[in-house]
Amino acid sequence: METRGVEDMFDFRRFPKDAVVLLLLLVYFPVGICLTLIRIFIGVHVFLVSCALPECFVRRFIVRIMCSVLGMHVRQKNPRSRDKNTKLYICNHVTEFDHNIINLLTPCNTPQLAGSTGFVCWARGFMEIHSASGHAAVGESLQRYCSTEGTAPLLLFPEEDTTNGRAALLKFSSWPFSLTESIQPVALRVTRPLLSLSTPESSWLTELLWTFFVPCTVYHVSWLPPVSRQDGESTQEFANKVQELLAVELGLVSTKITKADKAEHIKRKRHSVPPTSTNVTPGSIGLGFMVQSLGTDDRRIAKMAQQVKDVLPHVPLNVIAKDLAKTNCVDTTITNLLESKEEASVEATGMSTFGASKISHYSSGSAPTIKPAAKSFGKSPADRHLSLQERKDALYNFARRRYIEKHGLDQEESH
Repeated sequence: METRGVEDMFDFRRFPKDAVVLLLLLVYFPVGICLTLIRIFIGVHVFLVSCALPECFVRRFIVRIMCSVLGMHVRQKNPRSRDKNTKLYICNHVTEFDHNIINLLTPCNTPQLAGSTGFVCWARGFMEIHSASGHAAVGESLQRYCSTEGTAPLLLFPEEDTTNGRAALLKFSSWPFSLTESIQPVALRVTRPLLSLSTPESSWLTELLWTFFVPCTVYHVSWLPPVSRQDGESTQEFANKVQELLAVELGLVSTKITKADKAEHIKRKRHSVPPTSTNVTPGSIGLGFMVQSLGTDDRRIAKMAQQVKDVLPHVPLNVIAKDLAKTNCVDTTITNLLESKEEASVEATGMSTFGASKISHYSSGSAPTIKPAAKSFGKSPADRHLSLQERKDALYNFARRRYIEKHGLDQEESH
């Protein structure tokens, strides 16, 4: 599988960066507000109609027309490929309303694995199950559901979280593929003008209001032929195969990036400080994740800062960035930071004694240790200066080796 950066798979800003599109959005904004208010009123009636009518083709047709008025248009490709005997649909995940859109085309149920329960779960069109016992118990319950005659097919999203649908697919979880021996892949592509489809950590209600705001959101649903698991094929191998099929159909890339990787990425971005200008400033860097508005030089400095951070994890990024802005060199900045740290340590202890700390030497050999600390306090200023210089050299060599091993560089390339 190809690996693509997490940043490419999600939209972290709602509004466009293009100046022309942003100007069009400002002109459209009053219209969007009025459209949102009207669609909220219509949306209440759509909900009431969907609750009043029994599950049938007529109900799905009426609700689909009313959803078009709400700006949610559905286009279907290869509907004849849909197998009525298949009990499990597997689809990529783009928006919070993917299950509602598929349900407009064919009856199916999507279990609510996390989030609100009770009325909210039912109102959003989810099938409520007791998921407190973990994936194993949920899997057994859904497996019994699939084996029961007369039940509607299950619709599951093995990515377990949404993406922007433009770059890549998250790694498919294997447990949905253990429910049945045969599944039907469903490829979903969503387009929308002016605004992003979704942003991380945005609630489903917020996404619904933005859906009402924009002129339209078009859902393109493509049915792929059913796929069966081969003899001797594990559930994860089966999941990878289906992921590749959907990626090829959508023109995307299959990755090994998981829902947990997305959560970690969001967590790091949350703790980063946004930039205040186009120049390199301490606030323009946040643990290796740069905001999209930084220039080319800023990105280069940010990358160098992260390399220094890998070697000296306890040094704040703003200090690293400040020194890099002067030196424009990773090695020089590491040396400067080591020297400043050493001098500060000497001043704090009053040159009374040297510690006996050891720095492990990471190498492929017997892993010897480096002792940058003097065993005794020097009697003369020359001896003390020599001891301090030896400690600096030892720390610098250790940091240099750690940097080389971290980035897989050769000894000759680092000179």
